[in-house]
Amino acid sequence: MRTFRPIPFLLAAALATLASARPALAAGIPDRPEKLTFPPFTFSPPSAAAYRTTLPSGPVAYVAEDRELPLVSISITLRGGRYLDPAGKEGLAELTGYLLSRAGTKSFTAEEQEERLAFLAANAGSSIGDDRGGVSLNLLSKDLDEGLKILREILTEPRFQESRLTLRKEQLLTEMKTRNDESQEIESRERSFLALGEGFFSNRFPTKASIDSIRREDLVAFHREWFDPRNMIVAASGDFSRAEMVKKLDALFAAWPYQGKAAPAVPKPDHQMPAGLFLVDKDVNQGRVSILLPGVLRTDPDFFAIQLMNDILGGGGFTSRITNRVRSDEGLAYSASSRVSGGVWFPGLVSVSFQSKVRTCSYATQIVLEEMGRMKSAEVTDEELLTAKRSFVETLSRRFATKSQTMGLFVDEELTGRFGLDPAYYSNFRANVEKVTKADVKRAAERLLATGSATVLVVGKKSDLLSPDPKHPVPYPSLTGGKVTDLPLRDPMTMKPVAAPPSR
Repeated sequence: MRTFRPIPFLLAAALATLASARPALAAGIPDRPEKLTFPPFTFSPPSAAAYRTTLPSGPVAYVAEDRELPLVSISITLRGGRYLDPAGKEGLAELTGYLLSRAGTKSFTAEEQEERLAFLAANAGSSIGDDRGGVSLNLLSKDLDEGLKILREILTEPRFQESRLTLRKEQLLTEMKTRNDESQEIESRERSFLALGEGFFSNRFPTKASIDSIRREDLVAFHREWFDPRNMIVAASGDFSRAEMVKKLDALFAAWPYQGKAAPAVPKPDHQMPAGLFLVDKDVNQGRVSILLPGVLRTDPDFFAIQLMNDILGGGGFTSRITNRVRSDEGLAYSASSRVSGGVWFPGLVSVSFQSKVRTCSYATQIVLEEMGRMKSAEVTDEELLTAKRSFVETLSRRFATKSQTMGLFVDEELTGRFGLDPAYYSNFRANVEKVTKADVKRAAERLLATGSATVLVVGKKSDLLSPDPKHPVPYPSLTGGKVTDLPLRDPMTMKPVAAPPSR
């Protein structure tokens, strides 16, 4: 016979049990949050070799099963980029990349292709940037075969529909007119000119004349010349059998209908960054400041020490020195940070950037230069180095958060050559971070932070920049040896300087 116990009786029994267990539970809980302890962080990065295969049709592919959702993601990375633009046709690579997946194929008009992809709940995209291009397809796994047929036509028989080309050219010309509207865009552009030189490929911006000169046949010729399987690397992840996907990808590139060219290496700049103060006169409330110095390749022997040095200097957010002094202590900027980019094809830059009221820009710049000098003059603290190391080690796993992200990272390693040169880069990452010493960080700072030869670029109202806040009367020219160079705004449609004021 079933025994019935009233709810109050059951509740009392539960409370009695909890009360008896409470001392045992409480014994394992610290009375203060700072007393909490955690096990050491451990993470073993996956091996690229486990996912890598060379397709019989030519491309290298990274393929991973991921059965969590009934989805498939395929991305194709193209060797080659804006550096392949013919002279006078600046913008051709970008136009080709944009329209490849948006302007129809042999079997579909642009409108029909959009409608079919929408029916399949699929997304196709394409683009070409400075040093690479990309084509992507994301769809439900049940529609994979149809999606691959569409992808094959996008890759081999793009329509480059005239109406879409006309529309995109009109959009680009409209966007050009706004090139001088935002100080951030002006700063980015002039920073690139100072760092890499006027003639470098990434500074050969599209103009009205170059965009007007591009015809559909130019896109067709560019596509046939560079969209060749030997220039492509594939990443695929999702709900499929890996062996079956490898076969499908091989078929995607088999019997390529035309012979293209192997993409040449990315050019290297032949330019020495000039030192001094460079001003762009722009009437804005907030001045934009970039402090630039030559950087290194990511293969540099001091690379890990340099990255930790940067993290402590300004790359580590609220734990970094520049952020604390410029933002927290002085209240001069909402954000101030540094970055040391390890160059892939050529050395990158050391850069510090911030925004501040125009009349306090010089004072904020002085503080930044002081912090850069302090990095050279004394070793960092044990706490700073430990915090930086933990940041690098404990965030490494984020780069491998999903199979799609992991395959994309491996493709980048393949494209840039690090997989061939250093296949154990990620498996050795933690050890390389941990072995950096305070002396290594100081040596890295002494090597890179040559503040006496820095390039300082400021975008703001010149009269205010040179008339600092009386509370902080720091003359800007005194920070750069007295030399000031005016950089005129550029005509947005031609990219030629509007005027050329003399240096003084």
